[in-house]
Amino acid sequence: MPAACPADHLARLTRRQFFGQASAGIGTLALASLLRPGLAGATSFPNAPHFAPRAKRMIYLFMHGGPSQLDLFDHKPGLRTLHGQDLPESIRQTQRLTGMTSGQKAFPVTASLFDFKRHGQSGAWISELLPHTAGIVDDLCFVRSMYTEAINHDPAVTFLQTGHQQPGRPSLGSWMSYGLGSENKNLPTFVVLISRGSAARPADPLYARLWGSGFLPSSHQGVSFRSSGDPVLYLSNPPGLDADGRRQQLDAINALNQRRATSQIDPEIETRIAQFEMAFRMQSSVPDLTDVRGETAASLDAYGPQARVPGSFAANCLLARRMVERGVRFVQLYHKGWDQHYNLPSDLRLQSQDVDQPCAALIRDLKQRGLLDETLVVWGGEFGRTTYSQGKLEAANYGRDHHGGCFTLWMAGGGIKPGTIYGETDEFCYNVVKDPVHVHDLNATILDRFGFDHTRLTYRHQGRDFRLTDVHGKVVRGILA
Repeated sequence: MPAACPADHLARLTRRQFFGQASAGIGTLALASLLRPGLAGATSFPNAPHFAPRAKRMIYLFMHGGPSQLDLFDHKPGLRTLHGQDLPESIRQTQRLTGMTSGQKAFPVTASLFDFKRHGQSGAWISELLPHTAGIVDDLCFVRSMYTEAINHDPAVTFLQTGHQQPGRPSLGSWMSYGLGSENKNLPTFVVLISRGSAARPADPLYARLWGSGFLPSSHQGVSFRSSGDPVLYLSNPPGLDADGRRQQLDAINALNQRRATSQIDPEIETRIAQFEMAFRMQSSVPDLTDVRGETAASLDAYGPQARVPGSFAANCLLARRMVERGVRFVQLYHKGWDQHYNLPSDLRLQSQDVDQPCAALIRDLKQRGLLDETLVVWGGEFGRTTYSQGKLEAANYGRDHHGGCFTLWMAGGGIKPGTIYGETDEFCYNVVKDPVHVHDLNATILDRFGFDHTRLTYRHQGRDFRLTDVHGKVVRGILA
């Protein structure tokens, strides 16, 4: 029991209250250890890794909407001889269809309009849409056998990010924050950057709960940086208030919160105190982080012409490198606009131009600075696209519906085997036929690279030990370095 708890308060506790608040007090100490390293000899690792980690930081490049694996990575030249024919029911089987195509009378097989070539020593097939990515294939591991049960955006993104299709669970970044703690007391542990694609649809919602902490202490939620104005709301002092005045204001608020914490023993009060302090330190650290004027012209040029445009995907990739360089544990980039139900040939080209050069530059930049070995980079969306056309198939135009049966993502650095192609889909790119990788398997593998047994990184909530992978998942050993 914390020593700060007064004797008269203890005297009023029932047995139930004693045990309930004792556990809260322990939680407070654990949280304080995370947020205020050095307190009572605390380290920055609240949950010491179960074994030696290969990665210390992660950059998650999330392509919101579902990139078409058939048009980018999973080359199926045989579809050209089947183009326009109806997809056999033996291939579709009983897989769920979305409401957008379930009523179609025909499901015409649709070969990609784009050329593919093999690249690197790995011989990875890459679409003409990604020439810069083609130049780094030997640094990447392509997982072509991802699959998920979710077929609509919100449950699919929620599933990939939290391990559950229904909202309310902690996000992957929050689990990382909870497990690893902070490396830089002046910056958030978990940062989110959002960019809008050149082909973004008007209805492309992203909800803050996707980087929320769920039932974990709120200190572990992601901090979303803005693309204009202050990167974080209220970062600048209002007119008439200088740094000394802000410090006095925070000291007064913290004193009141400390007094409340003494009587209530509520971990969230400790969280609030720590977050106020973090916000104060961020007034100095964040402007320095986001000021890229110190970057060389060559560095900016490597990320492409959009690197000088705040809020663009290229600018966010550069910021992500600067963040992990400063010890930010988890950086998530959401790039919107990959939901090509129609006009796929033109819109996919635009989206690919947004991300191709910045992604390749990011990998090269991390590698050149000696950061890639300890930084895990993941690129992918919430699901793939169908091999059949949604709606009318035209000679030079088509769209594809959502497809959870198979999709592709790539990983790099952080203990992942480079130059690897893992998994295989059937000739229609509709079903996984070799080495399937489920969403839970992916998350189990990510945690493994950070030194965690996914079955043991848990948090007790409402009488149950919860984990990111629920009661499923296995580490994909075939892609580990």
